[in-house]
Amino acid sequence: MIKPLPRSQGKCLGFKLSGKLHDEDYKHFVPAIDAAIASHGKVRILATFDDFRGCDLHALWDDLRFTTTHFSAIERVALIGDTTGESWMSAICKPFTAAEVRFFTKERIDDAWHWLESALPLIEPDAMQMSDNGE
Repeated sequence: MIKPLPRSQGKCLGFKLSGKLHDEDYKHFVPAIDAAIASHGKVRILATFDDFRGCDLHALWDDLRFTTTHFSAIERVALIGDTTGESWMSAICKPFTAAEVRFFTKERIDDAWHWLESALPLIEPDAMQMSDNGE
């Protein structure tokens, strides 16, 4: 089952994934993402896993189709799990998206939301080198 999280707004969308996913789950999830992309250009997604048991074959196909059609429309993905041992999920996701993907434990979900909601990093003044004559 995929349920939207109440903190979702604008281009930052959160979802709780639990149990075993089926085709029907994607029929609600994908249109929500598509609507946000239509409004904001690109989106950022938080996915928290709670008693997640994978997906059936049709849902696996839906997931593959989603990742290929939304490859460049997602800027950041925050994956939330019980332990850092689940961080393998972010490594598996990275080849299938242009998004920056990070894993957070459930205790750090607020940090994950903050990362999603924050502006893109700016060049720090220290990173800009100037010569002695000010150029």
